[in-house]
Amino acid sequence: MGFKALVLLPLLAVTAFGDYQNEYQSYSFSSQVGSGQGRSYAITGNGRITGVRVWEANNNYIYGLQIRYGYTWTNVTGYTYGQQQEMILFEDEAIVQLSGKYAHYIQSLVFTTNLGRSLFAGQPQGHTFNMYPTNEKAELRFLSGRVHGAITAIGAHWAVVSDSHETTRKLL
Repeated sequence: MGFKALVLLPLLAVTAFGDYQNEYQSYSFSSQVGSGQGRSYAITGNGRITGVRVWEANNNYIYGLQIRYGYTWTNVTGYTYGQQQEMILFEDEAIVQLSGKYAHYIQSLVFTTNLGRSLFAGQPQGHTFNMYPTNEKAELRFLSGRVHGAITAIGAHWAVVSDSHETTRKLL
């Protein structure tokens, strides 16, 4: 009985640790889609994302992106050309999916939240993409990609937001 315990205990510990790592991996990345021409960008900030703005031209491709963290908007990536679409998130709302279409440029974007709301922008034609986190508790933290006149590539970075960010958001 003692020998079995000595053999089984380390195996159980390794199995439990593997499950813990998979369940609690707090960061994932959805690879960039699009042609990838132009200069690189990263739209980042502190805390949780609380809003998104997207500029589309004549129901065509995506020209500009802007993210709000807390009450602060980032600089615009790309251009503020065309129609602006905006979504302000509710208190416990988070972006949990980014999908759309791409060709040379990002043709369309759909930001979807954990409450089932979506922001649609652009013209849905081209190749389809769908991005989401690997951890069900994670949410969109920042975007990266490339821009050349309009947005030519986009990738999504997902993470579980720590409790310190939650406290900061509620204090704002």
